[in-house]
Amino acid sequence: MKDYVKKLVCVLLFLLVTVAPVLIMLLAPRPAGRQLWRDTAVALGFLGFGLMGWQFVPTVRLGWLTEIFNLDTLYNVHHRLSRISFYLVLAHPIMLVVGNPYNFVAFNLVSGVWRLQAGVLASILMVLLVGTSVWRKWLRLEYEVWHALHDIFAVAIVVLVLFHILNVNYFTSLPIQRILWWVYAAIWVAMLLFFRVVTPLRLLQRPFELVEVIEERGNTWSLVFAPVGHEGMAFRAGQAAWLTIDDSPFGLNSHPLSFSSSAEHPDRVAFSIRELGDWSSQVGDYPIGTRAYIDGPYGTFDLTHHPSSRYVFIAGGIGSAPIMSMLRTMAERGDDRQLQFFYGNRDWKSVTYREELEELKRQLDLEIIHVLENPHEGWEGETGYISADVMGRHITDCRECIYFICGPIPMINFVTRELKKLEVPSEQIFRGLRELVIPQSRVYAEQFEMA
Repeated sequence: MKDYVKKLVCVLLFLLVTVAPVLIMLLAPRPAGRQLWRDTAVALGFLGFGLMGWQFVPTVRLGWLTEIFNLDTLYNVHHRLSRISFYLVLAHPIMLVVGNPYNFVAFNLVSGVWRLQAGVLASILMVLLVGTSVWRKWLRLEYEVWHALHDIFAVAIVVLVLFHILNVNYFTSLPIQRILWWVYAAIWVAMLLFFRVVTPLRLLQRPFELVEVIEERGNTWSLVFAPVGHEGMAFRAGQAAWLTIDDSPFGLNSHPLSFSSSAEHPDRVAFSIRELGDWSSQVGDYPIGTRAYIDGPYGTFDLTHHPSSRYVFIAGGIGSAPIMSMLRTMAERGDDRQLQFFYGNRDWKSVTYREELEELKRQLDLEIIHVLENPHEGWEGETGYISADVMGRHITDCRECIYFICGPIPMINFVTRELKKLEVPSEQIFRGLRELVIPQSRVYAEQFEMA
């Protein structure tokens, strides 16, 4: 089955399971004496909660799903649908109170009816879940703390809302409606168990250990891992994985990273990490022999999924990691396709892999265009940002080119808009998973956002 057919089937199935409770409301016999505004409020609640529950799907790292949809697409859709579900669920109690102010008694958490209090508590937790996610940096929540809170809130919300739905017992008095919600709950629990129990158990059987720590330019470290008691991890150049190092795979300290090593060596995998946060500032201190677990590979950000005779790579900062994986792999395979690499950095001294890139130019048909934000005196190359003007000066007759972009989120969005100015079709532009790359600095990110 072709990829676009698989995508269409997945989208249609997702829409069906999301709207199924509302379809049953419309098609099955309705309880007597119900006002339209009340039924509308219930329908919004069903839609919102269904959307929220199915957000487990893109976040539990289902391998078959990441082979159909790009990781960036999955997480982007997850973020957008999570917000939509939040607004829909919030609209449910608001509409009930507006339609009949007496319903406000449900907000009494001291002496109210528990089946109604459960819905109110779930709404409060949803506000906390969304708030801690959107304002995590402003609240100065460490990633691990936020991750734990996110999981706790999500599970608590599912339990409370299911209790609320099944005990209010209007539309769920219909057996088919009750069965549907119990099936949904069973699927969501199964996905959670798969993610929190099955996957960690599998990782325990395939550990890795740190065999080399390489200090790179630009406050970046490359960590190289070798398998312990197994053959290693086969992956496609450009793919990503979640790395847990010096901790149990049952913990919350997994970090999403792109492979930076050649795909030709599954027994020696590497990730490149720039010092930008609490964890990343310590990676250079891990001792050789440190135990690690690698959950992957994931994603379709790779050459195999997007064949072409010519590629244009565009990266900012450590967004070059998956690009280096592709270049290293192509060099080892003797690939003779035409390649261009636009590489944006703050200054010349922070250009990670600078010397190796020069060596790769001798092994590949590769043109490297360095773009410096703060060029040094005497610099004759491109400056500023990787804009349409910059790319237009170097890209010629490239109607069939495939474009890979990876870097800070604002940079990816900016470059995508610039490529549209060059009339590059959207289907030829592929973006790396944005969560895998942290902006080089807040100022750098803000400047891109304003550009």
